[in-house]
Amino acid sequence: MFSVLGAGVAGLCAATALAERGCRVEVIDPDPAPTGASWYAGGMLAPFCEGEAAPDGIVTRGQAARDWWAARVPGVLQQGTLVVAPPRDRVELDRFACATRGHDRVVPGEIEPDLGGRFAVGLHFAQEAHLDPRAACSALIARLRGMGVELHFGAQRRPRGQIVDCRGWAARADLPGLRAVRGEMLMIETREVALSRPVRLLHPRFPCYVVPRGDGRFMVGATMIESEDDGPITARTVMELLSAAYTVHPAFGEARLIETGAGLRPAFADNVPAVVARGDRIHVNGLYRHGFLMGPALAEELAAMVFQEQRHAG
Repeated sequence: MFSVLGAGVAGLCAATALAERGCRVEVIDPDPAPTGASWYAGGMLAPFCEGEAAPDGIVTRGQAARDWWAARVPGVLQQGTLVVAPPRDRVELDRFACATRGHDRVVPGEIEPDLGGRFAVGLHFAQEAHLDPRAACSALIARLRGMGVELHFGAQRRPRGQIVDCRGWAARADLPGLRAVRGEMLMIETREVALSRPVRLLHPRFPCYVVPRGDGRFMVGATMIESEDDGPITARTVMELLSAAYTVHPAFGEARLIETGAGLRPAFADNVPAVVARGDRIHVNGLYRHGFLMGPALAEELAAMVFQEQRHAG
């Protein structure tokens, strides 16, 4: 029996990997409608773009995420990622190109017509994909129910068997060195802009991304603030993100602001997610900004660790 604590992306991926191997699994989360950092994620399966700042292990292991999600939930869109920069920040685009791989230089308006004339050159990462995190988590929960996994939301329940702790920042007392990285986002709505893929805007002070969610909705994010403050989004962030969105397309300036949010991402010192056996628990934590990208890889690593231990015990 495995008790998975936490129903964010880490917990749902871990429960899926274990259940697919025939394990008896339950998922426990005190929140009746689990949200947390996963609820506010961008949902970009973009390992090559992440290579700008992340170690190569993230790039390599993250490449499996697109197919992992596509095999289990609907709505994974492989349209790639478009990276752009205003003319004054062209050096940022050149720096990004040098720090990453898997891209082609393109004229942005040729693949995103609504950006025609706004940016002279961009980088297209054609092998990347994106999904709607909320829809993906809901689909994974439904799939787990169909596999016989017990889901206990909104109630205190004593875990049974092997505990797999996927509580993110809530597990900080058990994981010395875990820190919080605050991320803030907003959702806007307009029929004046159409995008088929995430667009990353490079800027020396506040880079951002705009992710299409369908039906005229776009997620704009996200800050990276070393803070344990889990309060609402700040006015400064709203202004900066809206300013960045306006730079992508002026019509975003007339968009309706329909949602704002903030969450605390758990991170280790090196910003690399890990599976850590500690005491009577196995922790899957430190997903940082790589939740949907690295959740599948960590889940498979967890399953491999568990079954290797069982073979040795046998």
